[in-house]
Amino acid sequence: MEKSKVYFTNMHTTINENLQQKLSRLIKTAEISQIAFTKKHTAIKMHFGERGNLAFLRPNFAKTVVDTIRELGGKPFLTDCNTLYVGGRKDALDHLDTAYTNGFSPFSTGCHVLIGDGLKGTDEVLVPVVGGEYVKEAKIGHAIMDADVIISLTHFKGHELTGIGGALKNIGMGCGSRAGKMEMHSSGKPYVSKKKCVGCGMCAKNCAHNAITLADHKASINHDQCTGCGRCIGICPMDAVLPGSEESNDILNKKIAEYSWAVLNGRPSFHISLVVDVSPFCDCRSANDVAIVPDVGMFASFDPVALDVACVDAVNRQPVMQGSILEQNGCAHHDHFTDVSPETNWQVAIDHAVKLGLGSREYELITI
Repeated sequence: MEKSKVYFTNMHTTINENLQQKLSRLIKTAEISQIAFTKKHTAIKMHFGERGNLAFLRPNFAKTVVDTIRELGGKPFLTDCNTLYVGGRKDALDHLDTAYTNGFSPFSTGCHVLIGDGLKGTDEVLVPVVGGEYVKEAKIGHAIMDADVIISLTHFKGHELTGIGGALKNIGMGCGSRAGKMEMHSSGKPYVSKKKCVGCGMCAKNCAHNAITLADHKASINHDQCTGCGRCIGICPMDAVLPGSEESNDILNKKIAEYSWAVLNGRPSFHISLVVDVSPFCDCRSANDVAIVPDVGMFASFDPVALDVACVDAVNRQPVMQGSILEQNGCAHHDHFTDVSPETNWQVAIDHAVKLGLGSREYELITI
């Protein structure tokens, strides 16, 4: 089998070429123009960063990708779906506020921001997952499924649950609606925090399966009747309905691969990862820690699996940053991401994605 091509450039600049120009040259050299963009709605899936976290990708990089797609005749928009946890991106209004605060506006990026799963994270499309081991119907944000082309623009980093936050994580977890995120993080059965619940009854009114009842001004969910649709999570004004968290990290990684398949199957896609500010944990945190290695560079490929593997290999070749969690933990595993989060195994998602036909572990690294 032919190796997938992964293109790479480092972060060095010259008087004639800045980082944005270098990124543009990278993705053009990687032949993004193979995709027929003319008049095609193009979703650029990225993470806008949580408020207080400064490790997210600068909007300047997003503008470079937007400008390239416009040059090729496409109609790009930046997108992400709402978060499952309570934070600065749990509904579309908060999400847009956070995106604008962090610099992602039409004026800075050259395109609009659309939140993929709507106002409360309930605007979704059920996508059958052929060959899915855990997911039979993925719940994907409607605007993302409406797009003609998918581009992933990923801040490659560590992650406390999946080991790495790469292209598969950006696509799979990031494109899931709130109910989809619940399905990936758990067996799909939410529960009610009695402390937060005020007994307003909104969850019961919006439950299509009569699984929620009120007693003593507190809601409770009958898991025998609950289908795990997640509507109650999105509708609760007090954030009192919470997802379960009983799934293992390995199952989570496999579900992410299956959700990635649902997003990418049957549509042209291209993937870009920037290995900079390599924080040990997700950009969803409200603060970022010391980077675990120095900045590496920018990668691009049509194969998201090969791209993730190439990024991991590049990070593992780097020296450990002084004062980082990686230095504190030591390097007993000879894998920086396992050393940061020993309870995780990032290779599970990679192997499962290969099994699903999403890509290959084998790659040819082409340096420009």
